[in-house]
Amino acid sequence: MASYHGPKARVQRRFGEVLIPRPKYSKILEKRAYPPGQHGKEKSLRSGRKSDYGMQLSEKQKLAFIYNVRERQLRRYFLKAKGQPGNTGANMLALLERRLDNIVYRAGFAATIWAARQLVAHGHILVDGARLNIPSYQVRPGETVQVSDKMRKNVHVIESMETNVYAPAYMSVDNNSVAATLMRQPERGEIPIPVQEQLVVEFYNRLA
Repeated sequence: MASYHGPKARVQRRFGEVLIPRPKYSKILEKRAYPPGQHGKEKSLRSGRKSDYGMQLSEKQKLAFIYNVRERQLRRYFLKAKGQPGNTGANMLALLERRLDNIVYRAGFAATIWAARQLVAHGHILVDGARLNIPSYQVRPGETVQVSDKMRKNVHVIESMETNVYAPAYMSVDNNSVAATLMRQPERGEIPIPVQEQLVVEFYNRLA
């Protein structure tokens, strides 16, 4: 699954759950709790238990959607995580969580991961004072991510910061300077995503 740029609600209806914690998506799923398309309601009535492969594939696709990464990128994260000591699934999530665009999103400087990626790609983000436009950059503990002076007064940035109610324990956010510092490696219990990462690990292991 390539990084997705279409209707976000449509994808979440296909998975049957809210993957992006925004009120409008919750309302859409409440009103139309079935897959999109002409035969969506019929599919939901006929759907039974997925095969092991089907569940693994679904979790992999959810993970790629949540972090807005392509299949090839996600596989690279898996391979890197597998080579690290500890739990492969938790390692993989920590790597995804430390992406620069995700840090911008978690800090509340952008309303979605897609908006965060755009901020980074357009050169509006600084890492330890240096402009960096690589969304996949791995932020290291101790590094500070900051929105550029020009964008601090942007209405979308301000609105996102005002509505953001969650700041992960692994980072310190300073709303006055619109900056966030990664304090340490993210732990699994601090990563708020509805994905069974072990199924993603099993999916890639069966391809090995």
